[in-house]
Amino acid sequence: MFNHSRQRPLRRAALAGGVVALAATVVLGQPGAANPAAAAAPAATAPNALFGRSDPTYDGVLRQSIALLAQDAAGLEPGSAAVDWLLGQQCADGSFLSFRANAQEPCDDVTAADSNATALAAQALAALGGHDERVSAALGWLAGVQNADGGWSYNPGGPSDANSTALVSSAFSAAGESPAEVLREGNSPFEALAALQLDCEAPEGERGAFAWQPDPESGELTANDAATVDAVLAAAGSGLLVDPEAVSATAPGFDPCDGGSPESPEDGDDGADRSADEPTDPADRTDEPTDEPTDDTAATEGGTENGTDGAAGDEAGAPLSPQLTSGLAGAARLSVTLADNGQYLMAPSATPDEEAERLPDFGNTAKAIIALAALGDEAALAGPLGWLREHHGEWPDYTQSPAAVGLLVLAAHAGGDSPTEFGGTNLVNTLNALGPAPDDGAGRGDGTADDDSGGGLGVVLWVIVLGLLAGVAIGVALSVRRNRRHETDEAFGSDEPTTPAERDRAAEADDAAEADDAGEADDVREADDSGKADDAAEAEEPKDADRKRDEND
Repeated sequence: MFNHSRQRPLRRAALAGGVVALAATVVLGQPGAANPAAAAAPAATAPNALFGRSDPTYDGVLRQSIALLAQDAAGLEPGSAAVDWLLGQQCADGSFLSFRANAQEPCDDVTAADSNATALAAQALAALGGHDERVSAALGWLAGVQNADGGWSYNPGGPSDANSTALVSSAFSAAGESPAEVLREGNSPFEALAALQLDCEAPEGERGAFAWQPDPESGELTANDAATVDAVLAAAGSGLLVDPEAVSATAPGFDPCDGGSPESPEDGDDGADRSADEPTDPADRTDEPTDEPTDDTAATEGGTENGTDGAAGDEAGAPLSPQLTSGLAGAARLSVTLADNGQYLMAPSATPDEEAERLPDFGNTAKAIIALAALGDEAALAGPLGWLREHHGEWPDYTQSPAAVGLLVLAAHAGGDSPTEFGGTNLVNTLNALGPAPDDGAGRGDGTADDDSGGGLGVVLWVIVLGLLAGVAIGVALSVRRNRRHETDEAFGSDEPTTPAERDRAAEADDAAEADDAGEADDVREADDSGKADDAAEAEEPKDADRKRDEND
């Protein structure tokens, strides 16, 4: 239920996990921002099969997975080299590290395994299809490192955090598995997330939001936009790849702290009008959902093959599951925050100064759109989608970040917009320019099929252009020869033939000269071989001269 206590057992965050989580936030949220962790280590060289050219040490698998998801969302078949690179990053136990510079070396350090990278890689491979064993191995490893509270940390062994728990939960949903059935000591990921959600006893501006982790000293929760976005997406039973046509509305605008009714809307109902005779507090309801999911509610508990659960899977008119009730409360908080900010989320301040300017968090705004789309809340996502469409060009250096461009593609796709015409930007072409080209060029669906810059026609035009350039080059070369001859004639007098016999001899000489010109390239290629023979002949010349003198004597 949403009404859970705010008192938490004291838990101290693992230092390593916190640092790496911060690095991941920088990568996915602000590509233009500096990564303090990356500055302390030697930069790694990005392989050719990897999207992006920046140091991949902390985000190689993350950005590759998002890029592949985005290409799939755009209707493209990712290049085999890009897919093979991601497959090659998987460890023998099914996990993924953030990046393996040498995939031939075993993954000996289990503490270096990355739950976030593993979860995103599983999402990407599940979406592409044909990698069931690899996906199963990744999910098996994730289940094996689940914490006792049902959640996950960034690296195994640390306390659970909302972002990691939500990302892993979304991976199970994207693969068609039920996160609610992934248990450790009787706790599912949703119990772990519920323990990190601020309830109706929290300050009004924080109710429904999620915290990353409790304060290590007091156990208090602090609202965190990034954690809320990921938790809402997980509660919707979806991964980052959301098909807007496969999602139906749940209860848009529902906020349990405002006395709303936690019911799925009837067919044709947008969930706005509720009966005044029904209880409004989830704790007062007597028609609680059963533990056994029905065919109609199975989608809410788990996922679908296309990676979109359509969290609206609860039967029309039935009470919403605690999982979905929690997600809707988080979505209501996101909607208010977005509206208060001008339809975007803000990045955390880089200084303790409360008066310091806070910049837009483009990455989490994009993910908020995806989360709201997974709930089918078109009214709530329209504002941030419009803002992102208009202002995405202000995202510093986003065109050089596969994760940034990929998130924009996924947000546009989830919102029912075209990623090839997103505020005047062809995001698909921008993404393709950062990594291996997709295998099918022109693309499928809303990819680059209508884009003259890609596909077979573009290749043909390029060949024609090259041919024309070659012809121009030949003409220029001939013109230069004629001009040089004319300049020589003016300087030293013309030697043009004047009599028929001279013209005949000149014509024969021209034919011979043209033959010589045609053979110049062959002469150059033969020069290396003939050079040795010439050297030998020159060495023999003094000997020949000596023999002739001897004969004369």
